[in-house]
This record gives sequence, structure tokens and C-alpha cells, in this order.
Amino acid sequence: MQPKKQSRREAKQLFRMCFVEGAFDEHCAERAAKAVAASGARDRLAVLAHFLRLVKLDLAMRTATVESATALPAALRAEITAALAGRYGPALTTTFVERASLIGGVRIQVGCNVYDGSVLASLAALEKAF
Repeated sequence: MQPKKQSRREAKQLFRMCFVEGAFDEHCAERAAKAVAASGARDRLAVLAHFLRLVKLDLAMRTATVESATALPAALRAEITAALAGRYGPALTTTFVERASLIGGVRIQVGCNVYDGSVLASLAALEKAF
């Protein structure tokens, strides 16, 4: 077995152990990372690097960024938050940002998933079509 493959496997096991009652426990992850760093294991840096990557990906999937050209009404914010929580789970943290360059519409990003219904994206698609 390749050392790189073994390091990834160990990092995945370490990552899975950091879930308590179905939710990621940051304190458990911190303790686990410190324990691996303190160990004399030869591949500890590779394990920690992959573990950090898994933690960042999980954090990104639990964070939603909603961008709009103007401030959204409270009712629409609540509706978007509820829809995102229904799709990605109740542990999702939603952040609302105003970005005038969108011109109109809404752009939502959760992890690597992007839902872009902005006028800016429509204009870019139209420009690309010509």
C-alpha cells in the first residue's frame, strides 16, 4: 500500500471520529490534530494536511453566502434560509451580502455549489453566446 494512500485513509478515519451525534465537533478535531502532531509518526504531516482539507470542505458545505444587489426583505431572507436548510440541513450558516455589481437577482454559494440568478451572470452568458 502506498504511504500517500495510507495517510489519506488515516485522515478520513480521524475526520469521521470528530462527529458527535451527527454534527462535526471542532474541539474534538482540535484535540485529534494536536495528538497526531505530537505523535512521532513519520507521515503525520501528510495526515494532518489531508485532515485539514477535509475539515475545510466540511466547513464550506455548512456555510451559505447569499449575494444580492440590494438588501433583501426579511421575509425573503427567511424563505431563502428555510429553503437552504431544507436542502443542506439545519446546521447551515447563512450570510447575506450586498454586491451592487450583480445589478439584480440573487447569487447563492454553498461549498462548491453555486446558484446564480443574477443579471450579471445573464449578461455574461449572453456575451459568451455572441
